[in-house]
Amino acid sequence: MLVDVTPDMEIAQQEVFGPVLIAMAFDDEAQAVRLANDTRFGLAGAVWSQDVARAHRVAGQLRAGTVWINSYKAISVMSPFGGFGDSGFGRSSGLDGLREYTVPQSVWVETAPEASVAFGYGSGVG
Repeated sequence: MLVDVTPDMEIAQQEVFGPVLIAMAFDDEAQAVRLANDTRFGLAGAVWSQDVARAHRVAGQLRAGTVWINSYKAISVMSPFGGFGDSGFGRSSGLDGLREYTVPQSVWVETAPEASVAFGYGSGVG
């Protein structure tokens, strides 16, 4: 755990993987959100609070792909996972992750002897 970290320190600005915790003091909720969002990265974050309404409000303001409330690293393959900013592209898992591997396509088949719409949208006038 690193204490007395300031926002300008490299450790506060980089995406560090591993068992690392940095602690920065803040005066109020707005400053906490600013500090959390003051980075190019946004893979995940956590909000710890006994006030669940406040925790949801703060979580909604964080630029992070996943935000846990009073928990950390709870993951399900049914939930999309991915980051904001320089923390990656797209999502893995969940329906959003599956969409990364699909390309939508529309196929229309006319079965009437004479097409009701020759070309275009709607009116039948081609």
